[in-house]
Amino acid sequence: MTIFSVRHITSYRYRRPVHFGQHRLLFRPRSSFDQTLLGCSLDVFPQPASVRWVHDVFGNCIALIDIPAAAAELRFETVIRLDHTAQVPLDLEIDTDALSYPFAYDDDEAVDLQPTMTRHHPDPDGEVARWARQFVPFSHRARTGHILMTLCYAIHESFNYNRRSEHGTQTPQETLRLRSGTCRDFALLMMEATRALGFAARFVTGYVYVPDRDGTTTLGGGSTHAWCQVYLPGAGWVEFDPTNGIVGNRDLIRVGVARDPRQAVPLSGSYDGTGRDFDSMNVQVNVTTEQEFAAAASR
Repeated sequence: MTIFSVRHITSYRYRRPVHFGQHRLLFRPRSSFDQTLLGCSLDVFPQPASVRWVHDVFGNCIALIDIPAAAAELRFETVIRLDHTAQVPLDLEIDTDALSYPFAYDDDEAVDLQPTMTRHHPDPDGEVARWARQFVPFSHRARTGHILMTLCYAIHESFNYNRRSEHGTQTPQETLRLRSGTCRDFALLMMEATRALGFAARFVTGYVYVPDRDGTTTLGGGSTHAWCQVYLPGAGWVEFDPTNGIVGNRDLIRVGVARDPRQAVPLSGSYDGTGRDFDSMNVQVNVTTEQEFAAAASR
């Protein structure tokens, strides 16, 4: 078990005081068998009139924040602390009937899984489907876990990770053609590729722990991170991080899940003004372990 602390600061600056619409914040993870929330705090400037908590359609914890005063700066600081247990389920305790591909989901589960099995992005020329099929051997039934791991590792090894400040996510076809993208782009490509093979897949937003050492190869630190889950009978929703080639939840802190990246934006809202009023945005994310925190405090 590992105790992780995540401090996330997002600040917006404007060239004049502006009024703000309601902001929607997704930062509080739900406790589960592999991660237990130990503490959570939210600090907003200017002082909010109200903070209302709701569960969205996926069961994610959402804070709805109303800000009464006009200001030239808007700042959100969140801190979460959780007990994390690494799980590597691709020794895959999959049900016997699903060990080999192709397989069919149980009828009862298929009803609920259908929205996550349906392709969400047009693929008129079949580019994504053809790319996905290359990981399925033609000569014999393949092991389900092998197909998924190979697909995940192929994105990690063959695509270039690039940070991008623009909002939104590339289409899977754009990511295939460019052979580059962000963690959100890679997660969406893997989701649509596995859906093309008949799997149920969903998007995950959260954080990744990057050890503070020279030469680290872990990507996606310093901001929110994204990956995907694939549903496998007997194993449940299994984490796949194609950005880093991680299978299982090692170093991954899950905050929210959704059918599509558009439904899992960590922070969204509005202000009353023009584009010229906006000056800048700054994001700072620090993910540390309890040992690192104690060591830093003793210096």
